[in-house]
Amino acid sequence: MERRNFLRTAILGTVAGMAGLRNSKLLAWNNRSEADTSQSDTIPDLVAVMGGEPDKLYARAIQEMGGMKRYIKPGMKVVVKPNIGWDKAPEFAACTNPILVAAIVRDCLDAGASEVKVFDHTCDQWRGCYENSGIQEAVRQAGGQMVNAHEEKYFRETELPEAIRMKRPKIHEALLDCDAWINVPVLKNHGGARMTICMKNYMGIVWDRRYLHSNNLQQCIADAATFAKRPVLNFVDAYRIMTQNGPKGRSLEDVQTPKALFVSSDIVAVDTAATQFFNQFSNMTIQEASHILLAEKHNLGTTNLDKLNIKRILL
Repeated sequence: MERRNFLRTAILGTVAGMAGLRNSKLLAWNNRSEADTSQSDTIPDLVAVMGGEPDKLYARAIQEMGGMKRYIKPGMKVVVKPNIGWDKAPEFAACTNPILVAAIVRDCLDAGASEVKVFDHTCDQWRGCYENSGIQEAVRQAGGQMVNAHEEKYFRETELPEAIRMKRPKIHEALLDCDAWINVPVLKNHGGARMTICMKNYMGIVWDRRYLHSNNLQQCIADAATFAKRPVLNFVDAYRIMTQNGPKGRSLEDVQTPKALFVSSDIVAVDTAATQFFNQFSNMTIQEASHILLAEKHNLGTTNLDKLNIKRILL
């Protein structure tokens, strides 16, 4: 095993869990290197946590990243952007886990945020998506605010100077007006983009999704990620993942439950890590999800995980 190949080790934990051996940490981590076990005060470039419930995964991940107060300051207006695109219950993994979303919203408010808004430009009818995903109620209970994203009037034309194909999309006003935002997609298969993770989650911040699909989808996804206001954190919800028939799914047979979470400020790195993790369940390469490589060409991050400081944890 390569020294920093935490992904390979993580999947051992997944297989162990599926076999009813989730408590066998020795089996999950039998190849840990000195780099993995050493203690350091340095904030990792990327954290991968596995083997717990969504709120526990989040609590450990944000602790390793230095705590939410490192990213959210008192008085900030914050946006949390999950995937809420489909009118599906949480167990189908079509939308971000509501427990995770609520934990992030609550933590932002505890860090002093003056407001936390949550939205997605949904694919299915928005009321059903907001309600049946469980995210609307979870956000309200956490003290956040669900905002309207189903009318064009809430989106404003924005220039993307670094874009190649999508140069002037309309982006949601909540994102344009906020001080900081957090990107929280669910990890799943996508028929067109191949993978829908952090960069693909940008499709929910723009109004005209049809333009992306008809003008080189992979390049347009990378273009969207050049939006100047970058997420302060990117969380990849891999508690449940959709391994086929994405992005909406057909049945629970499309879903597996590795109980994992990835987080990084580097959107290219975290999408790379999540894709390699996904590849352990269903064949997928970075070359297929080429928007990740295109984003690297835009200098938005790195696909070279070997050069990063990566922290991996089994709860």
